[in-house]
Amino acid sequence: MAEQTTVVTGRRLPPVHDWPASEPKGTTFDPVLAELMREGPLTRIRLPHGEGWAWLATRYEDVATIAGDPRFGRAEAVDRPITRPAPRLEPDPGCLAFADGPDHARLRGTVEEALSASAVERLRPHAQQMLDELVDALLHDGPPADLVERVLRPFPVAVACEVMGVPSGERRHVHDWIRRIGSEDGCPEGARSAKEALSALYEWIGAALRERHAATGTDVLSLLGAAVGHGDLTEAEAVGIAGPLQTGGAAITHTCGQMLFLMLTDPPLFERLRGRPESRSAAVDELLRYVPHRAAVGLARIALEDVEVHGVRIEAGEPVYVSYLAANRDPDVFPDPDRIDVDRDARAHLAFGGGPHRCAGAALARMQTELVIDTLLDRLPVLRLAVHVEQVPFRRGTLVRGPRALPVRW
Repeated sequence: MAEQTTVVTGRRLPPVHDWPASEPKGTTFDPVLAELMREGPLTRIRLPHGEGWAWLATRYEDVATIAGDPRFGRAEAVDRPITRPAPRLEPDPGCLAFADGPDHARLRGTVEEALSASAVERLRPHAQQMLDELVDALLHDGPPADLVERVLRPFPVAVACEVMGVPSGERRHVHDWIRRIGSEDGCPEGARSAKEALSALYEWIGAALRERHAATGTDVLSLLGAAVGHGDLTEAEAVGIAGPLQTGGAAITHTCGQMLFLMLTDPPLFERLRGRPESRSAAVDELLRYVPHRAAVGLARIALEDVEVHGVRIEAGEPVYVSYLAANRDPDVFPDPDRIDVDRDARAHLAFGGGPHRCAGAALARMQTELVIDTLLDRLPVLRLAVHVEQVPFRRGTLVRGPRALPVRW
């Protein structure tokens, strides 16, 4: 339902559109978002939780501008009961997602060495080895198999443990906690288990940091532990940085799951990428652009002063959402955007966000995605779904979209 266009303080405001919680099927683009994109580059929305309304930017240029403009802040959104897609989130100290300006730079700077493009490339051979071991076991056991359970979930966790510097003897516990954290899937029992596992993981991270106050290593836990030891971070801030980095591999699981689902349900695409390895890098960018990796929108920003965007005045104090999904379907930037075109140059996609809050682990996520696609296409060239396409179960009741399981044969 949409409220009528209103005139406030001399401004003619567009109508407010309700954006209810929805469950788009499979990899289908959210129809509500598609309608909002058609209405205009800036609309007003009301989400299922919180109060009032917020601006929504869907045009590529506007999304990129707002994401990089310091006149819009995330920190201001923490204590406001603004409209949001999920119940209110209480960020931990050190949470990069809600920090702005110099504070954000201070927090993020402590781990940039471990997540840099050069560090990621040094890790690539070992990541390939870890992935090969998972695929070796998959091939040994034979079909059918669930790719999510056997490869797409454990691989990012293993890589994250390596980057974080989790001792080998502790990795089984970390794997178990992260499996439970990712099992929520909209049910109360799963939510309780996930909350308990997250608490246990964060307690473990705190203890690990206390042991590394004098560390000199370049893994994330050593960098953060040393920063606490030097007084550059509080322990709470360090835990708030480390936790999302340790659990962030879930995004890779679900994004790769959607990519493989799209390939397995589009035989010409699968055959094209299988037979032409040189086209895969561009295809990864195109699939990152195309895949609807989340439901609704992410985190809001607050206008810190009056700002004009695309001829619309956003006043100080008003909440603003940007949709990276919509920006990636902007026909002015990506012609015929609802079609997968692996020949297009999609490197300008915003799948990892934009501005200062662009995903800190973007290089790491991209590297893992490349390895998964390359390895599965090369080692399982006759891969196919083991069930009818309609029987592939997708996550429900969660903000991050993707197949819950991907049953395959080869």
